[in-house]
Amino acid sequence: FPPEAKATADQLVKNVIAAMGDRLRNLAWMAPETKTKALAKLAAFTPKIGYPDKWRDYSALQIQRGDLVGNVARANAFEYDRDLRKLDQPIDRAEWFMTPMTINAYANPTMNEVVFPAAILQPPFFDPKADPAVNYGGIGAVIGHEISHHFDDQGRKYDLNGKLTDWWTPQDVARFKVFTDALVKQYDAYEPLPGQHIQGGLTLGENIADLAGLTVAYDAYHKSLGGKPAPIIDGTTGDQRFYYGWAGVWRTKFRDAALQQTLLSDPHSPGHQRVLTVRNLDPWYAAFGAKPGEASYLAPANRVRIW
Repeated sequence: FPPEAKATADQLVKNVIAAMGDRLRNLAWMAPETKTKALAKLAAFTPKIGYPDKWRDYSALQIQRGDLVGNVARANAFEYDRDLRKLDQPIDRAEWFMTPMTINAYANPTMNEVVFPAAILQPPFFDPKADPAVNYGGIGAVIGHEISHHFDDQGRKYDLNGKLTDWWTPQDVARFKVFTDALVKQYDAYEPLPGQHIQGGLTLGENIADLAGLTVAYDAYHKSLGGKPAPIIDGTTGDQRFYYGWAGVWRTKFRDAALQQTLLSDPHSPGHQRVLTVRNLDPWYAAFGAKPGEASYLAPANRVRIW
């Protein structure tokens, strides 16, 4: 993960955060005082990209060839001792709770941060040499997804300092529930296996974040163009490539048993249905010309628009 790749990812994150700010400022359903708190929280936001500035010191950990069980025991003891040394010490806000080698990302509401290890900043999510449209549709939407968790039904319970306090008004909560009830109904209708539907309630938080992430990533992509038209590449428009980037990230093959387990226990929708988030986005219809009667078409009145 070279410095130039980190610089590209840093700029992409800045654009997505700026797009999220624009969305928050223009929300019709959120009370003005709540918007002020939301924007203050976003301004205090900390993104961590690639790897920590300070590496953890493992020089005291003994690793011996041919002693797997002993290595595991010593590693566990090392981590336990490290945790004990944190007691009665100031919170280290620079600490990472995921290694750079982990292909994942996370939002940490108690730190008001999102973390994107170097391992997820590679294809299909991100390629510094790829067309920006694909990167924004891939990692850009994932970044927006994680950021949005700080402003959803769970993130609203933490303020800009990570303290547990609900900063939404009761009216905000009621209006938000109208949108989320519609999203639950939409995902409840998906039937990945005969007779087995997605649980819209179980997957709600992640479906909200997918919708938000894709929405703000699209805005950020267009912001990155600086008012210039996107180039046509291989006969495809920038918007089409943006949505191809999103679809490519979630290409998945399941055995029926694994898919059944996912439907019963995973708070994320299966990959195919995560791609179908696009059905709620007006620009997707303009990009591909989906029309009434087609399987992917969703009537405007049924499209869920939260952010």
